[in-house]
Amino acid sequence: MEKLINGHPHIQLKHENPDNQTLNVRSKDFYLSMNKRRSVREFSDQSVPKETIENIVKTAATAPSGAHKQPWTFCIISNPELKKKIRQAAEKEEQESYQNRMSDQWLKDLEPIGTDWEKPFLETVPYIIVVFKKIYDEEEGQKKTNYYVNESVGIACGFLISAIHQAGLATLTHTPSPMNFLSEILERPKNERPFLLLPVGYPAEETYVPKLERKGLSEISVFFE
Repeated sequence: MEKLINGHPHIQLKHENPDNQTLNVRSKDFYLSMNKRRSVREFSDQSVPKETIENIVKTAATAPSGAHKQPWTFCIISNPELKKKIRQAAEKEEQESYQNRMSDQWLKDLEPIGTDWEKPFLETVPYIIVVFKKIYDEEEGQKKTNYYVNESVGIACGFLISAIHQAGLATLTHTPSPMNFLSEILERPKNERPFLLLPVGYPAEETYVPKLERKGLSEISVFFE
């Protein structure tokens, strides 16, 4: 069934309303799964089906966006030469950041994480996904405004990370700063800006992650009842 609103067709929402027990089970199962998610910096070179990556990106693209403009482009890189170029450019920026840009406090805060400027995983992983935000669109040579671009792309990246984890793969949110080199290497148009880089693959056979604790519910939420 369709209905016109402001002259545009709308379709009737088909939504399942689970009972309270089902709601609790589903929400807890998803939480328990996502609570196992960890950022990984040691990856295997084991291949991943292209169809899996396609499904993950399609899931990310279901995210809501301002005025449904969908202001994102997902660049999926498996080409070894491109991955090598990305690693070299990223490490150049990261080395400069670690040696000259980051404050002493920032470096101290990173110590428990165990990071440094070297990023060999950028060549090891089977796929790199670079998310670009579209500042505006172009139609017939005319600029078309996109709304809430950072918010929209940020939400899509959250969907993307969740989809990667649910598929059984691992990733890392990598944001070398500045990231303009990604636009140059991937030859992206002027209306796109790099937003986030994610290596995607299986963790290395022997991978260690920091022993960290996530904040509890009482530390991150306030209920007004």
